[in-house]
Amino acid sequence: MDFTIKVENIGKKYIISHKQKEKYLALRDVIANSFKNIAKKIAGKKEPNPTKEEFWALNDINFTIKEGERVGIIGRNGAGKSTLLKILSRITEPSTGKFSIKGRVASLLEVGTGFHPELTGRENIFLNGAILGMTRQEIKKKFDEIVAFSEVEKFLDTPVKRYSSGMYVRLAFAVAAHLEPEILIVDEVLAVGDAQFQKKCLGKMNDIGKDGRTVLFVSHNMGAIKQLCNTAIFLKDGKILYEGLVDKAIKEYMTFSYSNNKINNCNFSGTLANSIIFEEIYINEKKDQINLSPSDEILVKIKGKAIEDILNFRVTLSIYKDEIRVVTMHDVENPVTLLEGYFESLFKIPNFFLRPGDYSVSIGGYREGASDWTFGRDILSFTVAEEWSKKNDFANVGVVNLPYFGERICLEKNEKYN
Repeated sequence: MDFTIKVENIGKKYIISHKQKEKYLALRDVIANSFKNIAKKIAGKKEPNPTKEEFWALNDINFTIKEGERVGIIGRNGAGKSTLLKILSRITEPSTGKFSIKGRVASLLEVGTGFHPELTGRENIFLNGAILGMTRQEIKKKFDEIVAFSEVEKFLDTPVKRYSSGMYVRLAFAVAAHLEPEILIVDEVLAVGDAQFQKKCLGKMNDIGKDGRTVLFVSHNMGAIKQLCNTAIFLKDGKILYEGLVDKAIKEYMTFSYSNNKINNCNFSGTLANSIIFEEIYINEKKDQINLSPSDEILVKIKGKAIEDILNFRVTLSIYKDEIRVVTMHDVENPVTLLEGYFESLFKIPNFFLRPGDYSVSIGGYREGASDWTFGRDILSFTVAEEWSKKNDFANVGVVNLPYFGERICLEKNEKYN
């Protein structure tokens, strides 16, 4: 099988500027500094600029993607995922290395790219087709499919600058997917769409892969990566740490991403994101490589700091498996004021409650009766091992074991139920 994308020693360097602390300068200082600079230039001396710094967003990237592969690219924010896609989409040039692409590329990188805001949806469909090298007749053949998929028929003759972000993404994806590119590149933009449309997009990308075309998909949604992709690349700090099986890539990502109990509050959103600093999290006093037995009681400890008093507040803990929220808990039964200063929240999950598998932990909090909240996804991960005894393996299905039973009533032989 021939390759569609081949990347060799790709690197991307940026120059970062740092603003120096300003200090008072007298006129004599300015004159003296000017003479010093002239003297250094005459002597041919160059001093390093303390306000400039090199930053490598990507460094020594190598991989080959074959026809028909659906490749997931995963990593935390700042890992270099979007930079890599921009290089492959020829939006930006690499600083080092080279890459080869066979076939037409359609990219959906961020809301607002690819369309002319002053043109209508109809006009942008034909514009994008022309950019891909298609004739007007070829675009017309696909036109009805694009409109039906995007569900924006009512607004087709409206300038796209008046579209909502959801409408914009629906039309952009429909255009990119239906104009038959050999390579489809999709960044995290699908997160803008609703759940139903995301599901439809994943199905379409799956069909594209089955047709022998290539898909590159960046997402923080591990469930979507698992569902769509047959191989994955894990990026960290601009370098490839793993390339291969999807399950193994996700496991590597989870291990590296949560190997420190210190919480990155940049991952939090909401109106209270700046009012609470979540600092540390432990599961059974462990901060990484957390492997539990089904017989273990699970104790989650969260340490943080409230910047101000927050009325009627509860800290929340959510546990996910395959992107499904399995458990949501509160640290207090009734909301109370979270006082300014440091706090600890404790959560207990009984043994034999969670079935074997990999789980991620999300935390946050909200004010009862108000719209104030904060939430951070995928803060920590843990694994429940495959150690079920026959006593507890009532049925090898589901995610949780509930310690409850129903009720059976046996009627008399000739009696009927009501």
